[in-house]
Amino acid sequence: MSETSPPAGEAFRMERIRELVELMEQHELSEVDLKDGHMRIRLRRGPQVVSGPVVSAPAAASPAPAPAASTPSAGEPEKSDDESRYVFIRSPMVGTFYAAPKPEEPPYVKVGDHVNPDTTVCIIEAMKVFNEIQAETSGRIVQVLVENGEPVEYNQPLFKVDPNG
Repeated sequence: MSETSPPAGEAFRMERIRELVELMEQHELSEVDLKDGHMRIRLRRGPQVVSGPVVSAPAAASPAPAPAASTPSAGEPEKSDDESRYVFIRSPMVGTFYAAPKPEEPPYVKVGDHVNPDTTVCIIEAMKVFNEIQAETSGRIVQVLVENGEPVEYNQPLFKVDPNG
């Protein structure tokens, strides 16, 4: 595959899509989002992500917290019994975390902001593709767990959310 951009419409040919899937597998990416004019394609690997309105409890939109007796995952803060009420917005891919759409603009969200499932909370850059990340839960941002420009891992907690806030 060449490093130059494909001609208009080329990004959506089946050969190109197969190449993208292979690259996703090689680089352990969980999502690629491409736009070409008015056309858009989003490729996702791994567990099914809930999209659209959340019908059940807000915690259903993100993975269930680990039992208190277990050891927290790498990069995840330990939870006390008091913290078990929070949900975490996690990174759906490996990449670089950006809090704002551009360096000179304010962050998408900050502590105290209320989010809903469709709220864009940050951007994760993976292989020069900038992926907008939605909250996929409702509540109030309690803590931002990552610094702007910091590398993140798949499933790493990015934001702590109080679903009752």
